[in-house]
Amino acid sequence: MARNQIARRGAGRLTRVPGGIRFFGEVISELRKVTWPTRQETTRLTVLVLAVSIAIGIFLGIIDIFFARFFAVVAGT
Repeated sequence: MARNQIARRGAGRLTRVPGGIRFFGEVISELRKVTWPTRQETTRLTVLVLAVSIAIGIFLGIIDIFFARFFAVVAGT
């Protein structure tokens, strides 16, 4: 593929646009289409992720302690 892309500008006129500039232009165009969450949604989902992470961490910690003690008894130490 050619380094400079051909893009339509204005009334059907063709101009050369460097690949990097075209890429960032398309990125900005896509970001304008994004439906961004509200501050309340972001806060609520962040708290939910933290709560689930802490709960899973505690659960795995308890399982780890259980297995450590179980294997200590089996090994006789």
